[in-house]
Amino acid sequence: MHVTPDPSASALTSLRATRWFTDEPVRDEHLRPVLEAGRWTGSARNRQPWRFVVVRDREIRRQLARLGAYAGHLAVAPLVIALAVEETAGGEDAQFDAGRAAQNMMLAAHVQGLGTCPASFFPAENADRAGPLCGMAPPWRVRTAISLGHPAPAPPGKPAIPTGRLPLAELVTEIPEAPKAPEGTGPVG
Repeated sequence: MHVTPDPSASALTSLRATRWFTDEPVRDEHLRPVLEAGRWTGSARNRQPWRFVVVRDREIRRQLARLGAYAGHLAVAPLVIALAVEETAGGEDAQFDAGRAAQNMMLAAHVQGLGTCPASFFPAENADRAGPLCGMAPPWRVRTAISLGHPAPAPPGKPAIPTGRLPLAELVTEIPEAPKAPEGTGPVG
């Protein structure tokens, strides 16, 4: 399967995780479109099972960074957006819907020249600790947060996380339409 890339999709294909940030604060006029992108994300049955918590406090960002194996970038970002999800009201789709909102917010930041990186809080006890740090009580649960800021160069050295993308040929399986039976030979019903 060969498809010529659509130039209008460049924002989608150029989005990369940013784990290093400058000290420059994120201004409200840049934050608001990011939050609006999250707000306008679709959700199953339009339940909108999320709330967004903007965390600017350095100590809370540091504490959140300790709740995920790959969450250290939360401590160095000038701002973190925590996604609180009400799983009981959101149903089985709630975490998927929260992921959709996170991706929309990350794209909205990217088109403004800001960097982002998602972090997951696990095991479950860490997610239970993240909620109160973000001022959220049950039934709200914080399992994901996004670092947000102005990108800084990564420190020298080889990154621990691989780069690049697998080719479509390795990612996609296509099930073709079955051949149609000649007329008059199909099942009678």
